[in-house]
Amino acid sequence: MAIRLEIVTKVTRWLDRVDPGAHRRVKGLRLVTAYGIAAMLGALRGIAQGLPDATSLSSLAGGFALWGSVSEGQATRTKSARDLLLLSAAAALGAASFIVASPLLADLGRAGPELALASGAFCAGYLRRFGVLGTGLGSQIYIGQLYALGAGLTTGDLATIVIAGAIAALAAIVPRLLSGPAERPPPFGEIRRHSVALNMGLQAAVAAMAIVALDHLIGLTEAAWAITACTYVIAGSVSGTLERVRRRIIGTAIGVPLGLAFLPLAGHAPILVWAAAALAMVIYAMALPERYDIACGAFAFTLIVTLAASGEHSIPLLAARAWETLIGGSLGLIAALLLFPIRAARTDDR
Repeated sequence: MAIRLEIVTKVTRWLDRVDPGAHRRVKGLRLVTAYGIAAMLGALRGIAQGLPDATSLSSLAGGFALWGSVSEGQATRTKSARDLLLLSAAAALGAASFIVASPLLADLGRAGPELALASGAFCAGYLRRFGVLGTGLGSQIYIGQLYALGAGLTTGDLATIVIAGAIAALAAIVPRLLSGPAERPPPFGEIRRHSVALNMGLQAAVAAMAIVALDHLIGLTEAAWAITACTYVIAGSVSGTLERVRRRIIGTAIGVPLGLAFLPLAGHAPILVWAAAALAMVIYAMALPERYDIACGAFAFTLIVTLAASGEHSIPLLAARAWETLIGGSLGLIAALLLFPIRAARTDDR
């Protein structure tokens, strides 16, 4: 018993040192709660009834709410609620833009839908010019496209997307209102120059298109994972991009094997797997402002265990998260080095 109390004491001290005031822990619990509420509401028969793709509503709403909560960075309830509403709408807009663009690119075969993600990658880079809200809006547009691709949505699913956005806004706003005004926004370096933001957007978009071409030539297991990696490693300078690539690869290389180690529990104790995923997302929220490597590792772990708990047990597919992150990060770095390289700029490190 004494040993257990000593461990608890050490963990508590570590948490207080890493997260004084418990602000990041509160945000971590809030984003997990938002995801749970949205996924639960999306699964209700009364809400999903009559939708063409009702099975996707829960995952769409949960994803929109989760990443909207991650991107939100205001200090007051009123501003947070406003931003969460806009961020949920941006995710729905991104999903809608994807299903509109996909038929226009249908002649390209498998590469068509993936190529549509390049526009979201551009938004994720360029909209950082407009502060923390702009950064979140760009990210949510890309997230919406990514979820639409994963769910295989078509033009007949516009109603599903609208309802998912509404559910996500409600599910994200309620926990924020209950968490109180004590949350502190993460440090954020605003990009003031239009040219820097434009270059970041172009770098992310070109790297995404290069991944689509590579997928067309050799076939990637999950090209969207590589596109996501290249989108989020782009920073406001070449050195910043290099550092983010390094941290993302290290974190993913640790998080994926840890997730694979949990596979035996997925079929026998799924509740433990989901609890571990929730804890990992709290760690993600705590680490994100300053330790991008730990955040990437926590999310890689979460992705692997949640896929396993949802029935995906293919080791090659799950392990592909690591090497596709390497591909995406490397191409993102190449784009940053060769395409309008940015030598000095300020940006947030999210």
